[in-house]
Amino acid sequence: MLVLGIETSCDETGVALYHTRQGLLSHALYSQTEMHGEYGGVVPELASRDHIRRLLPLIRQIFAEASLTLQDLDAIAYTRGPGLAGALLVGASVAAALGLALKVPVLGIHHLEGHLLSPLLSDPAPVFPFVALLVSGGHTQLMEVTGLGQYRLLGETVDDAAGEAFDKTAKLLGLGYPGGPALSRLADEFSRTGQSPRFELPRPMLHSGDFNFSFSGLKTAVLTLVNKHEMTPQSRGAIAQAFQEAAVEVLTEKSLAALAKTGLTQLVVAGGVGANRRLRSNLDRRAEMIGATVYYPKLEFCTDNGAMIAFAGAMRMESGLEPGETEDLKPGRFTINPRWDLEMQEIGPDA
Repeated sequence: MLVLGIETSCDETGVALYHTRQGLLSHALYSQTEMHGEYGGVVPELASRDHIRRLLPLIRQIFAEASLTLQDLDAIAYTRGPGLAGALLVGASVAAALGLALKVPVLGIHHLEGHLLSPLLSDPAPVFPFVALLVSGGHTQLMEVTGLGQYRLLGETVDDAAGEAFDKTAKLLGLGYPGGPALSRLADEFSRTGQSPRFELPRPMLHSGDFNFSFSGLKTAVLTLVNKHEMTPQSRGAIAQAFQEAAVEVLTEKSLAALAKTGLTQLVVAGGVGANRRLRSNLDRRAEMIGATVYYPKLEFCTDNGAMIAFAGAMRMESGLEPGETEDLKPGRFTINPRWDLEMQEIGPDA
């Protein structure tokens, strides 16, 4: 079964072709980072317009790379939500139009389910059940995953997501947009100098007794340091290191606590912050100490991408599971859900 995946939830246009027997055949991604960088953040209207420009050429590209044609398709999967409404509509409408023309099923996929399943594209891959840490610019959640479509929320952020806190902290340090990767590089560079840590930042909700997160206070603590100290290259590096250590410790300890609570020994980490080197090394070290294993997607699949949507669509088609919206399979019909709870699998087109 050959599935086309389309991802247009925010500021990256991603497409991919996944075959249930042959695996990932081709994929392409266009990032709008440079365009949005001029404004210091994502501009929804510009994101939507750029998806319109990029989507069809990228689809042609992956079919050419795989030496396939549209007529070879068995199904189309698109990101139904959550995300920016205008951006989601671009992918949804293209998917519906192609499905109608080709007379193939069209499935709306949950964006976070795509991220959650993306480590299964790697080798070795986890097997159900496992705990998943979804950590990105828009989401920070811990989920217990017992099977495809079987997700139980253990905890989530009560304010800023971890990736959002990384970006906001980077902005306070004058690092530009997108700030998360720049902050991580600065923190790592400071650590390699061998200098002793100069600052200590709070670990919000580290001992809260649950699996929820909070990063807004951590960002505010950084603002206090920025206002108090002269922003030299050394002080910026020290603050970046202190922030990264605080965020990584909270994410690590909460994830390990979730493993202990559920009795599971596999942890899946997905989302853009999952590419953070310090987070990966800390999780790997701590997990090994308790006999657990951590799985990550390939670095190219940590950010939004079409491969994860194509893969999730293929898994649902093979299992016979629909994404809780049978109307999506009717010719020419589609829907989006800019705000969509991953646990809510039975959502109709009028929700």
